[in-house]
Amino acid sequence: MSSVSPALRDAVQTWLNTRRALKGASDNTLIAYANDVHGFLGFVAQHTGGETGLIALTSLTITDMRAWMASLRREELTSRSIARKLSSVKSFFRWLGEREGFEATAVLNARAPKFQAKLPRPLPVEATRDLISALQLQSSEPWVGARDVAVVTLLYGCGLRISEALSLTMADAPLPQVLRITGKGGKERVVPVIDAARTAVDQYLKACPFASNEGPLFRGVRGGALSPRLIQKVMQAARLQLGLPASATPHAMRHSFATHLLAAGGDLRAIQELLGHASLSTTQAYTAVDARHLLDVYEKSHPKSASNST
Repeated sequence: MSSVSPALRDAVQTWLNTRRALKGASDNTLIAYANDVHGFLGFVAQHTGGETGLIALTSLTITDMRAWMASLRREELTSRSIARKLSSVKSFFRWLGEREGFEATAVLNARAPKFQAKLPRPLPVEATRDLISALQLQSSEPWVGARDVAVVTLLYGCGLRISEALSLTMADAPLPQVLRITGKGGKERVVPVIDAARTAVDQYLKACPFASNEGPLFRGVRGGALSPRLIQKVMQAARLQLGLPASATPHAMRHSFATHLLAAGGDLRAIQELLGHASLSTTQAYTAVDARHLLDVYEKSHPKSASNST
């Protein structure tokens, strides 16, 4: 970053602070933004052969943008990764242009490479049930098994992210009929808690040797806060036991929650609220999953499908 002017470095930091304050961006998101923008500015400095300051940025051309994306291709980045970096750079330039009074036309008009959006990979209903049941058998400590079942039941029954489930404290116990969850970007949502989830948490708390009136709801074997990695490991063991795909991760339980609700006739807007998605377009990915499932059923079952025609 020595080839980037101090004023521009300060501008990047001010932009990041703005993203945190106004958008509620998480630390991980801000780190990704910073890496993306600093990487771009470093390329511009090398590409132009001089110090990168505001004047250099106002004179960027679409050819410069293509050269940058070509350099990312040479680093073997995927189209999805390049598109994400371009989105970060555009966000910074949009803010910088408004602050400094210039049109960042070349940057804002740069087109991201096309890529096939990855669909969520939920589990079938029966496989979800089997997986949750198998978690109880992965530990020799009954209370640990009860804990793992409680956590994953919350992920599936309430559509929580694992970070959201593990952020619950003893102040949330016994679980009420609805939980107020703070998700990504500090966005708050209200989530109904199904009876199965409340029962699973009650059974865990009765067995947990570290239960108290304060501190984290879910504990590790030494009494500290439970690590997400431990839930990932126990799910890996359970899915291997059941012969389930590697996509059967904690986050897949959230995907399963949404997909199964949609298949049962759930309203897309309501599912968006339950998941805490800022945009409906994010939630709409589940309609593609449901449509794909229906086509699979048709191909396997309908007498006039290609697979059943003679």
